[in-house]
Amino acid sequence: MSEALRAVFMDRSYAFMNESASMSKMDKDSIYLMIHADDAGLCHSENRATIECLEKGSVNSCSVMVNCTGFEEMAAYLRENPHFDHGIHLTLTCEWHRERFGPVLSPSDVPSLVDADGHFFKNRKTLLENAKPGEVRKEVWAQIKRGLDFGLQPSHIDSHMYSMGVSESLFEIYREAGREFGIPVLINSGLLSDISGLDPKEVLGPEDFEIPFVHYGDFSDFQQDKLGEFYQNTLENLGPGLHMLLIHPAFDDEEMRRITWDHPNFGSGWRQVDTDFFTGDKCRQIIEERNIELVSWGELKSFRSP
Repeated sequence: MSEALRAVFMDRSYAFMNESASMSKMDKDSIYLMIHADDAGLCHSENRATIECLEKGSVNSCSVMVNCTGFEEMAAYLRENPHFDHGIHLTLTCEWHRERFGPVLSPSDVPSLVDADGHFFKNRKTLLENAKPGEVRKEVWAQIKRGLDFGLQPSHIDSHMYSMGVSESLFEIYREAGREFGIPVLINSGLLSDISGLDPKEVLGPEDFEIPFVHYGDFSDFQQDKLGEFYQNTLENLGPGLHMLLIHPAFDDEEMRRITWDHPNFGSGWRQVDTDFFTGDKCRQIIEERNIELVSWGELKSFRSP
């Protein structure tokens, strides 16, 4: 990344991270919501559904996997449509059996991050047991630079399966990446404690900007055919404050069924529900009736203290 481009990001986002922790301009009685689509760039099906949710639905932010087969297609779309809020979805795990992917760097450069075939490990536990922080840092930097080299203008950085929170050392690399590139990172105490097992009180400081409330579906809701009901209930019961709803839109088509054939948790059926609900009238109706204000990462800057 050129020094000029780095300066733009540093100027834009250091101010955001350092000044926005209090978000003092937010109305304490208002409901603010970001509906965020993860996994753009995974494949064509994921890209098409994400684009539909951005253009025709209520989704107002997404993040892109730069090391997957659909990345260049999604990057081209976002270059042509930079007004859609987007970030970089740092990826260190690959949960799929039929869609195996690995690092941006050569596997020989980051051997602690890959299996014998040069692909990422399938879960956070194996990543934690093997990953060397120095190699994680190299790969994280390479993924961010790849996104920038393809013309992305990321408003934020987040983490696939929140793998950057599996240990204090990886979480610090995550925060360091935000500081180095001047791009805010997604931090939430619930994700840290529930998914990663870290104690937010021990790893977060006053300088960290946190999205206070992050919501996402549970596999049991999908199994009981109640995932759409979960989303509806979540929207109907949001309280005042800043919320994020994490979703994974895609189509239940041949491509997505091939990728997720033995992985119904966040599988093709789940992702079709996400696509249908967040492009549907019921979602829009609840947002309008409850006066929920949709905010993107970029728009959060307008709420920071003067």
